Amino acid sequence: MRHLRWPITLTRLGMIAEQTVRAFWPLWTVLLLILTPLMMGWHEQLPLEAFWAGVVVAAIATFAALIWGLRWFRIPKRAEAVARVDAAMPGRPIAAIADTQAIGASDPASQAVWNAHIARMAERTKSAHAIEPNLRLTDRDPFGLRFIALLFFVVALLFGSLLRVTTVGDMVAGSDPSLVTGPVWEGWVEPPAYTGKPAIYLNDIPAGDLAVPEGSQVTLRLYGEVGALTVAETISGRTGEVGAASDAQQQFDVAQSGTLSVEGENGIAWDITAITDAPPEVELTGPIESDAMGELSQPFMALDDYGVESGTATIALDLTAVTREYGLTIDPDPIEPLVLDLPMPFTGDRTDFEEFLIENLSEHPLANLPVTMQLQVVDAAGLSTDAPAEPMILPGRRFFQPFAKAVIEQRRDLMWSKANVRRVDQVLRALSNRPEDLSIEEAPYLRLRTIIRQLDRMAEFGMNDEGQAEIVDALWELAVQLEDGRLADARKRLERAQERLAEAMRNGASDEEIAELMQELREATNDYMRMLAEEMEPSDGTDQADNSGNSTELSMDELQALMDRIEELMQEGRMAEAQELMEQLNEMMENLRITQGEGGNGPQTPGQQSMQDLAETLRDQQDLSDDAFRDLQEQFNPGQQGEQSDQPGDQGEQGQESGQSGEEPGDQGQNGKQPGPDGQQGQGENPGEGGQGGQQGEDGSGGAGDQRTLAERQQALRDELQRQRDGLPNLDGSAGDVARRSLDRAEGAMEGAEDALRNGDLAEAIDRQAEAMDALRNGMRELEQALAENGNTDPGQGTEQGDAGGRPVPGARDPLGRQVGNAGPSGTDQELLGGVDINRRAEELLDEIRRRSGDQNRPEIERDYLRRLLDQF
Repeated sequence: MRHLRWPITLTRLGMIAEQTVRAFWPLWTVLLLILTPLMMGWHEQLPLEAFWAGVVVAAIATFAALIWGLRWFRIPKRAEAVARVDAAMPGRPIAAIADTQAIGASDPASQAVWNAHIARMAERTKSAHAIEPNLRLTDRDPFGLRFIALLFFVVALLFGSLLRVTTVGDMVAGSDPSLVTGPVWEGWVEPPAYTGKPAIYLNDIPAGDLAVPEGSQVTLRLYGEVGALTVAETISGRTGEVGAASDAQQQFDVAQSGTLSVEGENGIAWDITAITDAPPEVELTGPIESDAMGELSQPFMALDDYGVESGTATIALDLTAVTREYGLTIDPDPIEPLVLDLPMPFTGDRTDFEEFLIENLSEHPLANLPVTMQLQVVDAAGLSTDAPAEPMILPGRRFFQPFAKAVIEQRRDLMWSKANVRRVDQVLRALSNRPEDLSIEEAPYLRLRTIIRQLDRMAEFGMNDEGQAEIVDALWELAVQLEDGRLADARKRLERAQERLAEAMRNGASDEEIAELMQELREATNDYMRMLAEEMEPSDGTDQADNSGNSTELSMDELQALMDRIEELMQEGRMAEAQELMEQLNEMMENLRITQGEGGNGPQTPGQQSMQDLAETLRDQQDLSDDAFRDLQEQFNPGQQGEQSDQPGDQGEQGQESGQSGEEPGDQGQNGKQPGPDGQQGQGENPGEGGQGGQQGEDGSGGAGDQRTLAERQQALRDELQRQRDGLPNLDGSAGDVARRSLDRAEGAMEGAEDALRNGDLAEAIDRQAEAMDALRNGMRELEQALAENGNTDPGQGTEQGDAGGRPVPGARDPLGRQVGNAGPSGTDQELLGGVDINRRAEELLDEIRRRSGDQNRPEIERDYLRRLLDQF
């Protein structure tokens, strides 16, 4: 059949290929292994004896592989190809067609069946197709030797040359290759690796001038009769033992300018110019800068002809520029120069670049002192350059709290010289003589007293390096605690959130991760701002930072808008712009200055006043809970508080701090207090009930003279919270509703605590007070978010928009969206929506009413009102 010819032919060719691969794969493997060293030129490096030994081994291996292949190779017959094609079809139709009817040939019915069978098989043969050969050799080559040989051959193709195989004939011709090719030469010039320059093939370079980097390596090979070609050069400057000018291979470095020539038949000569490596250059490109936390930034520029390898900045004390006063009048202890590594570009060209040296050296002994900074850079050739030393003041962290500044100054004097230990001890003791004038909390004061006691011992017995380092670290921690107070934890959380977000920017985070990290940043920022607002004290114009011109006034809505923009850019994949805005946010947070109203002296908005009142209520509740806890301890450990109050020098110096900080100070004497039948504290031994034996607080809620019981104080706090809740500004959105519900829960918890105090159940009262504080914190957080969402930052918002003096602001609108007129009242004939699509706004209002009416958490009376509103539409 004609239609079977091509499938059978192609299948037979495939079977021949299969036999060839299976029989001759060892031969191919051996040939590839022989070609690999020849293409790499290994035979040129071997001794003649080793070369001939290799030739013999290669010939034997090739002959053995050829014999093995011929032995196993067999040309498939056509019948075998037909059988393979037939086996691939169901029912073997080709064999069926060739069959003859064994019985029933004379029966017409049987004959008809047989003919139908033959016709069906003939039709089935039309689907015949060529069968793919099986070229897999896993069973023949289980170790993959053929792949190893192929890998060697590919490497030889990449790093060798097929032309080198032709040099085998030169070696086979004998020891006198000139009989075949005549005297020839070959040479290369390889510049030093650090230059990045390519190798030069001298056979392609015409005679004449040739410039190469100094230190380049020259390699020359001479072929032919020994002495037919010689090398003459004056560029290496070699003075020691030098080989013969007719050596077959010569190698030397370019040390100076001169001549290089190959003399003899087909000779050539060059005038070599050695390009000397120029030393690198470095210089400062701007003044040193620093932020409020003392992180310095010094711009510099460096360049080199082939690239700068590394660099350092050496910072040394400029003793002649130091103002020798106070603790600096004596000679300083030896201060080793500070050596910092200069930042180098990770990628790109190092031949000419600009970078910034960024470090925080606030805790170093040289901080805030006159120093000299000298830059040094080194290139790959080992050449170095020192820039002129630049005088400057080494930046350090700026402290604005007066007592913190005094502590830092004494720390500087102690690092200046150990001989200042007695002076520092006396100054700190003098500072702590009037603790009521320091306006510091109890913990920093106790730390100060501990430092003073350590200084007393060191002043008497001497100070060593370990003791000096311990006191220096303690003074730094004290100054930071005095400067930051409770802000330290909030600031660390904010920095951690910023670092995680910056890492997500660099790694290409998903949208879900971006949203999560942005929420974390918002919460950390809100906490930090709230801490700043809580710890802000009214300014009388003294102790202000000397950089008021650079201070930044921010509002929460501006910060929220900036963070929203950062999140939007990150979701759009514009990471570079997002990182720029992130840097702006970091800079603004570092230079942040909380002000009261407009210009720092204007009135607060209702939202700000509410936040401040709630913060004071939270502090008062915390103080009341502490007093209740101390009374509970006194029930089980009578006299414990009295023992603690006998610490030497503590009560007399610490008891006066409380009134300065505005907190409840009455925790200094709890002796003899026992709860009465109604949970009130007896007044027989200790007059200030409820643990209020200290000074009067600012809000009058505790301290000396406050004879109220704990239950009465709790009732006063609950009444105050109810007044604050009623005075909250009218805020839209879910955050405002959550804030009100949280304050409701806080009021309920306070009422439960009051009942427990009246019943004498201090443990239950403490639990209810903890619930109240938790609800207060949640309410403050939601209220702050609601204020940011409603843009409630202008003075007078919630009543009438205007400036601090009550004058209408042009273009401002009242809560209904109407423009405020010059006389104050607004007409009802004005457009209330200010140009907004009325239909769209109406639809939004209806959707919001439907949503609120279906909220099961809302009061039933409110939901009934909303349903009646929906019935009208």
